[in-house]
Amino acid sequence: MRRLLLPFVLLLALALPACTQTASSDAPRAAAAAPAPLQPAVDAASLVGRVDIPHENFTLANGLRVVVHEDRKAPIVAVSIWYNVGSKDEPKGKTGFAHLFEHLMFNGSENAPGDYFEPMQQIGATDLNGTTWFDRTNYFQTVPRAALETTLFLESDRMGHLLGAVTKEVLDNQRGVVQNEKRQGDNEPYGLVEYAQLSALFPEGHPYHHSTIGSMADLDAASLNDVKQWFRDKYGPNNAVLVLAGDINAAEARPLVEKYFGDIPRGAVNSPAQAPVPTLPAPVNETMHDKVAMTRLYRNWAVPGLLDPDTDALDVAAQVFGGLASSRLDNALVRGDQTAVSASAQVQKFHRISIFEVIVNVKPGVDAGAVAQKLDALMADFIAKGPTEDEVRRVVMQEVAGRIRGLEQVGGFGGKAVALAEGELYANDSDFYKKQLQGLAAMTPETVRAAMQKWLTRPVYALAVEPGERGAYEEAQASGKGGTIRPRYYRTPQEGEQPLAPMPRSFQGVDRSKLPPVGAIGDLEFPAIERAQLSNGIPVVFARRATVPVVRVSIQFDAGYASDPKSKLGLQSLMAALLDEGTTSLDAVGIAEAQERLGAQISTGATLDRTSVTLAALTPNLAPSLDLMADIVRNPAFDPKEIERLRAQRLAGIASELTQPTGIALRTLPPLLYGDAHPYGVPFTGSGTVDDVKSLTREDIVSAHANWVRPDNAQIFVVGDANLAEIMPLLEARFGAWAVPAGARPEKSFAAPIPAAKPRIVLINRPNSPQSLILAGEIMPLNGTDDLTTLLAANDVLGGSFLSRLNLDLRETKGWAYGVQGFVNRVEHQVPYLVYAPVQSDRTGDSIAALRDQMTQFLGKKGITPEELTRTLNGNIRELPGSYETSPAVLSAIQGNALYKRPDDYQATLASRYRTMTAPELDKAIRAAVDPKKLVWVVIGDAAKVRPQLEKLGMPIEVKTLE
Repeated sequence: MRRLLLPFVLLLALALPACTQTASSDAPRAAAAAPAPLQPAVDAASLVGRVDIPHENFTLANGLRVVVHEDRKAPIVAVSIWYNVGSKDEPKGKTGFAHLFEHLMFNGSENAPGDYFEPMQQIGATDLNGTTWFDRTNYFQTVPRAALETTLFLESDRMGHLLGAVTKEVLDNQRGVVQNEKRQGDNEPYGLVEYAQLSALFPEGHPYHHSTIGSMADLDAASLNDVKQWFRDKYGPNNAVLVLAGDINAAEARPLVEKYFGDIPRGAVNSPAQAPVPTLPAPVNETMHDKVAMTRLYRNWAVPGLLDPDTDALDVAAQVFGGLASSRLDNALVRGDQTAVSASAQVQKFHRISIFEVIVNVKPGVDAGAVAQKLDALMADFIAKGPTEDEVRRVVMQEVAGRIRGLEQVGGFGGKAVALAEGELYANDSDFYKKQLQGLAAMTPETVRAAMQKWLTRPVYALAVEPGERGAYEEAQASGKGGTIRPRYYRTPQEGEQPLAPMPRSFQGVDRSKLPPVGAIGDLEFPAIERAQLSNGIPVVFARRATVPVVRVSIQFDAGYASDPKSKLGLQSLMAALLDEGTTSLDAVGIAEAQERLGAQISTGATLDRTSVTLAALTPNLAPSLDLMADIVRNPAFDPKEIERLRAQRLAGIASELTQPTGIALRTLPPLLYGDAHPYGVPFTGSGTVDDVKSLTREDIVSAHANWVRPDNAQIFVVGDANLAEIMPLLEARFGAWAVPAGARPEKSFAAPIPAAKPRIVLINRPNSPQSLILAGEIMPLNGTDDLTTLLAANDVLGGSFLSRLNLDLRETKGWAYGVQGFVNRVEHQVPYLVYAPVQSDRTGDSIAALRDQMTQFLGKKGITPEELTRTLNGNIRELPGSYETSPAVLSAIQGNALYKRPDDYQATLASRYRTMTAPELDKAIRAAVDPKKLVWVVIGDAAKVRPQLEKLGMPIEVKTLE
């Protein structure tokens, strides 16, 4: 489980540097020479030896394994603790326990009562989260070095001093939160597929037979004694791995770890469930129906776990077949006969087993049965013949380049701490990542073919999910609704609980009556910003980050969805998506293969305000990678066949958006807020409308590229392992001779008046939805280029953080939602305030009432408290080093400075600004910007269940149908 409040699709739609594939240009563009041969300066085999995470290991007397990696680039330390327990260890009748306990461990311990996020925000933790999967439960955060002792206190307290804080109220609340998390996932199109896959692939009683989220019935039945015994059996130090990565070494770490974890007694020995790889007795073909826009075909096999060498060979096979941009499936079904809008293949790797999965989204209107036959024929041919040497080498280069890019981050979901922890936990070898890469470098086509013939000639599980009604959703009708949380303190057992042995409040010299103090934290040392200009006037903004041999280059154009003519919505996004689908010298497959050989990543896309092409290149391969980038930017072919292919994909994408609650909301709300005439009154997904996308011509696309993708409308941003003197000649050679067109540069007009606020509820019927999605919004009297720093700090308290009033009320107090957020969607011009809340259906009306009440109180007489002010400002100051640890974060920051017209030293001066803020200033800023009486509420849910609730709110209700 990831405790992120906004779904990934919403983050993509609203984030500053969004990436979606694009395309542009006319036939040969004068001004750009044909690219030089795109040959890498280094190959994957030579790069493998450069992938290194030096570290030291030690084990405490109680069995806690500790791994320490020193990285002094920033004053931060990633703290990652992995418990050797996951859903595969759950017995029948107790499914979902591992994930439920992950939630419980975020709800305070005996000596740190209250929500774990409160002290974490105080100390400025970043990358703070926890996840549960089949094989493990992990908790991680990146913290300032001066706050490391506080973090070790908290992690050790919930390892050794948790159960006295787990009350019936806490259990009931988190049970409700987990059930809403389950509903939220199930409510998505294809949301019930995982249950069918696991049930078919793994027999009853197999450890991987049930999903990690568990069943509603088992969650309802979980008693306080059950969950406490689960903790005693599974969460001892001898069943855990602790990784510290960052501004620390083993000599410094050991006494701290001994101090805080040393006296926690060993727990029971957890022997992870054995799980043989099952083989189906015969092929299984199933069909499901769901609220989906297109038929999706699945092919699944159970295959060996991640310690088996065949697994890496199968992973290479999956990448060649459906993982690379130049994959066999893409070339045959998506680019070739165009019977599919997308296709993919992957190996989901777990400890004991893995799952080989192929997915094909059939183009609407195409015979899915015929596509299924061709898919199976392609698969059989590939298994029989295997990959080519070139395909294997391209997969290896992409894998190694990705690992190198990941080495820049110490923690988070995929940084160095993760690589070390996974190896230590699963293989008893923290260097396991090296062995995997060495195995990849030595991979041959014969090895891959042999693994496929051994494992993928066994009977397949084939599933087709077709458009239709999925039927009544029974599992969501559970009784667990959550409860009201009372303050959590160290306490005596309640009636019905097993008595607990007294827990000491101090040991090994640790005073557990208070948190360790946080040491002094200096101001952020943001990289120096350097500026230059190409001979044709394109400005270049540069920041050096030399932690890993990677350079990131982004060229941005002042365009975006807001530049679309009102009769051509989706034009800029489609143009951008076509950019890497063929140039005057390379077709789409050639572009994909070139990136793979170089270990480069090139993404093209648009947001509301900008259109961009972004490159991540290995430093030794920077020159040929820039050749490819320049060709994509300047010489797109806009082949009519590619236009028609991507048009079909875009139409299928719009149809898919209209089956997704978030997609529906992001299409519905903007025109209600801005009006149809405003540049921002368009679907925030950028995909446009069906009629407009159907009507777009090649001339429209060529014109959009010529008008907007031009040197006098561009800025180049560079961050990475180079210096400006090295970068400028490379950029000049590829972009400096790009001539400015004769015609005037176009300008976007924001003169269209925004209609007066018309508060109401717009209800969109989605029958049998286990949840209602609420997305509310209003236009604030502010532009993105205004100074919003104080407003953003104030909103952290209202809706912008896990501890915000909106989230704590609906999630932690009432248990009606998995996550709620109020946020400033910062665009360049008129800025909206949005409230996002997926809630259980039977509490839709109550949730809107609660959100309005919380906002009204906060913006009225119950403004920011001293505690909230201290927590927010401390967190904002202390999290700065972790927030700008990586080059992607720095790149995003300098792009944001340009978009919002902020000075180059904006990030460096943030700490001093936060220190001077007061509660009255924050209250004044948000009260002047946000008015809950002006909100328009969009609700996507089952109207039969929801409308009677909404009618009690006393607001006008409009019922809208989908496009």
